[in-house]
Amino acid sequence: MIAKKPRKYIPENFEIKWESLEPLFTELKDRQINSVDALEQWLRDRSELEAVLEEDFAWRYIRMTCDTASEELLQKFQYFATEIEPKTAPYSNELNKKLVASPYTEQLDQQKYFIYLRGVKKALELFREENIPILTEIQVEQQKYQSITGSMSVLLDEKEFTLEQAAVRLKDTDRSKRQQAWETITARRLQDKDQLNSLFNQLRGLRHRVALNAGFENFRDYMFQALGRFDYTPQDCYAFHEAIQHAIVPILHQQAEKRKQALGLDHLEPWDMDVDVSGKSALKPFKDGSELIEKSIRCFSNIGPYLGERLEIMKENGLFDVESRKGKAPGGYNYPLAETGAPFIFMNSANTFRDLTTMVHEGGHAVHTFLTADLELNDFKHCPSEVAELASMSMELISMDNWDVYFDNEEDLKRAKRDQLFDVLKTLPWVAVVDQFQHWIYTNPTHTNEERTQAWLQIFESFGASFANWSTHKEAEANLWQKQLHIFEVPFYYIEYGMAQLGAIAVWKNYKENPEKGLQQYIDALKLGYTKTIKQIYETAGIKFDFSADYVKELADFVKAEIDDLG
Repeated sequence: MIAKKPRKYIPENFEIKWESLEPLFTELKDRQINSVDALEQWLRDRSELEAVLEEDFAWRYIRMTCDTASEELLQKFQYFATEIEPKTAPYSNELNKKLVASPYTEQLDQQKYFIYLRGVKKALELFREENIPILTEIQVEQQKYQSITGSMSVLLDEKEFTLEQAAVRLKDTDRSKRQQAWETITARRLQDKDQLNSLFNQLRGLRHRVALNAGFENFRDYMFQALGRFDYTPQDCYAFHEAIQHAIVPILHQQAEKRKQALGLDHLEPWDMDVDVSGKSALKPFKDGSELIEKSIRCFSNIGPYLGERLEIMKENGLFDVESRKGKAPGGYNYPLAETGAPFIFMNSANTFRDLTTMVHEGGHAVHTFLTADLELNDFKHCPSEVAELASMSMELISMDNWDVYFDNEEDLKRAKRDQLFDVLKTLPWVAVVDQFQHWIYTNPTHTNEERTQAWLQIFESFGASFANWSTHKEAEANLWQKQLHIFEVPFYYIEYGMAQLGAIAVWKNYKENPEKGLQQYIDALKLGYTKTIKQIYETAGIKFDFSADYVKELADFVKAEIDDLG
């Protein structure tokens, strides 16, 4: 069983409520610091308090997403969002001021604290007292997306399914069954399109106010600073979109043509994009959530004993919720527990191949959580998404050599690897579409619903429109963006998937050439947490932080060659 490290500053049975928290924040704010050693102790005490709060919030979020129908769990989450966070924010700003103003800050090891201090200074620049209630309102409002989508279900053959469960039928070899499933799922989503549009308009308006209050013209420019994007600019993102358009989209067009011919169709409908072109039934790598966890432990153990032990520890401590069910929030995540040093994996398994890749993806995040658990300060563990997603996406590819634990049949194993590599390439245009769409949304903050729809269609279609024919499904196409949780809940957190996907391909390339060295470089990079720049972390992994057109094409060609080798 996992044992939390003993607390040194916060009482062991501390109750999270503002009346007990305020004296601790006040003590940190007023404490006399007379040496560099005293400053470092102050940093450790502050870090412990932040870790305790983060883990408490984590459990409130986890429990709420596991049961979106529970009013009690929703209230507990909202209590933290409305009563704790707004009151801690001004104190955190004061503590940042105290740190920057201390004469002993310059005596800190500047190499060790460079990233941390850079982030603190940026937070000070962005902080505005008037944004606290707005950010609280955003936190509460964006949770409504989970409630709306978590309650969606459909009837197929007089049986109720969650949308994730129903989507399994999109892999059915019977085209009429695929069409029925797609149309039923789509109709259900469209029932709530106006509600989701209204919710998003409210979020957009609130976010724009936050940006204006902080002195920015738009929320896009604000978020680039708030996300700590020190290593690239919006213009770099546009260049990356263009590189994907030129290097990846043509490959996927070719593959779509092959799919159309293999299926004997004049054109591909949206329900034709997931079925296996061999005519074989969908891959079944496991029978239920319990078996998925067990097989994943074996898979990770075969890569390296340490990796398998981490998942085993999670299983023994009840840190998985993997089965899809009504009332559960959609999607999947790995949530680090800041104090415990372990993570919680949440997903919606419908016993499909995609669930396998979700598990190894979140498992990569989980390993990252364990590897950074002993870093001295809580902030050292707060990796930017370009690094966090490198951990998860690399594991998807590294693990492939051990997928025989999921598949007894050699041909099924090859099919799984081909599907995974196609998904790697398919990820990149969708990332570019979502990112470019968000750039447009927030640099046009007064747009109408109709203008947003037209912008979405123009961007989506310029990247191939998922290579299907949407001519008779225009309403569905126009509202596809509403499926993407990130747009509602974590704006601008998406381009990182594209950057990390390129990095993951490079990590996998190194691993294929020298498994022992490639794995060690990957682990060494993850151990750094966020104590080095993104570029330095990528270099430690033996790869480049580069998303130029030439690099995108080089890695795309490598993946295409691997697909061709699989036959």
